[in-house]
Amino acid sequence: MPQTITKGYKVLLAEAEAKVKTLSVEEAQALSGRDDTVFVDLRDPREREREGKMPGAFHCPRGMLEFWIDPESPYAKPVFQEDKQFVFFCAGGWRSALAAQVAQEMGLKPVAHIAGGFGAWKKSGAPFEEPEPKKG
Repeated sequence: MPQTITKGYKVLLAEAEAKVKTLSVEEAQALSGRDDTVFVDLRDPREREREGKMPGAFHCPRGMLEFWIDPESPYAKPVFQEDKQFVFFCAGGWRSALAAQVAQEMGLKPVAHIAGGFGAWKKSGAPFEEPEPKKG
C-alpha cells in the first residue's frame, strides 16, 4: 500500500515561515560581523566545499541541530548556550526555515533565517569565501 503524505513540505515551510523571522540578505548583512549574532550554516560539508562559505559562520549540519542545541545532549555545543541572536541559513532557505522553527520551539531565542539562503547571499555580492581548489 502506498504512503499517504498528509502534510507536505510546502505546508511545513509555510508554517515555519509564519512562526520565525525571515531576514532579507540586506538585513542579514547588517548583522554580519556583530558580536551579538551567530550565523549558523546548516549545509552539509560537500555543499560548503562546492559553493564556498560565509566568513565567520558556525557550521552545524542540519542533522545534528537539535542535539547540538540541547545542553543536556552529549553532543551539545557551547555556542548555542550563548546569549546571542542566531541566524540560520542553508543553500536556498528551506532547511533554514524549518531549522529556525525547531530551534525556536526548543527555546533558542532570538532566531531568524535568511530568505534565499547562501545562494541569495552569494548572488547579492555579499562577502563569502571561495571554495578551495580540489587537490590532486
